[in-house]
Amino acid sequence: MPVTYEEFADSRLSALLRYAVMLTGDPNTAQDLVQETMLRVQLNWRRVAHSDSPDGYVRKILTNQFVESRRASWWRRVLLRADPDPVVAAPSDHAAESAERDRVWSLLASLPRRQRAALVLRYYEDLPDQEIADILGCAVGTVRSSISRGLDALRAELVEAR
Repeated sequence: MPVTYEEFADSRLSALLRYAVMLTGDPNTAQDLVQETMLRVQLNWRRVAHSDSPDGYVRKILTNQFVESRRASWWRRVLLRADPDPVVAAPSDHAAESAERDRVWSLLASLPRRQRAALVLRYYEDLPDQEIADILGCAVGTVRSSISRGLDALRAELVEAR
């Protein structure tokens, strides 16, 4: 028996929000993105529920909304600050950690949206190339190329900053 929309939302909402924060770099924008996504999911729930992977289907909707957003430059104008999944660790230099997190957000924000989405899907969501390709609606080779170019751009920025 397929899961209901309410059951799906209860079980996956926090994970979708964490993923959206990683894509957008801003918790408030991530909430808006997830809200828009879940509205579309609810309106098309029969199709989503009967898909091979409802979670993958919803992640694809969310990713496509992020990539195709008409507000493509909003995150370039915002100081990106977010810690989507805080980890309790041994005491350390909080200022240095915060500066490093801000630096990573700034570097990610400089990437084109598809490269950023591919990197987040690979390194945050830990998805294989084929699933990333399915979500982004492209070939596996394009995914690998996007990840490679994104990593090259990040490396170049890090070398330049030194």
